[in-house]
Amino acid sequence: MPETTPFPSRLILAAAAISGVLLALAVHMLGARFGLDLGGLWRSDAIVFMPAGAALAWWLIATVGFCGGYFTATLMHSAASGQIPMRMRQFLIAVGVLLLAGAGQVASGPSSMPTAGGFLAALAALALGALMAFCGAHFALRKA
Repeated sequence: MPETTPFPSRLILAAAAISGVLLALAVHMLGARFGLDLGGLWRSDAIVFMPAGAALAWWLIATVGFCGGYFTATLMHSAASGQIPMRMRQFLIAVGVLLLAGAGQVASGPSSMPTAGGFLAALAALALGALMAFCGAHFALRKA
């Protein structure tokens, strides 16, 4: 059997960070459709108690970004040696496609937030997701 060469760590880090950011943005779009508004903490005209929903949205995006980066880096590190079974690969691909397709369907509908507020919330979700995905991928590579 030919010897396998591992992926370069920078390639794994970049791919895992991109994957974590995409998953975090998908969760942000799905959460916004269900009323989890990131900008609810800064809104002064809110009649309902919004900070709990906003805090949940922040934590959800951070968790998904970190876990997405961590698991992608772990899977890419073990994929080079052929340790991932074919059924697991197919399952992970199906889950990723369904999550991104759901986010695309949600993004194609009308927005529930004002344009400037939605843009700033998406930028905040992007930054938070990128930071947490990078941290997750970095920890996974240090562990491996």
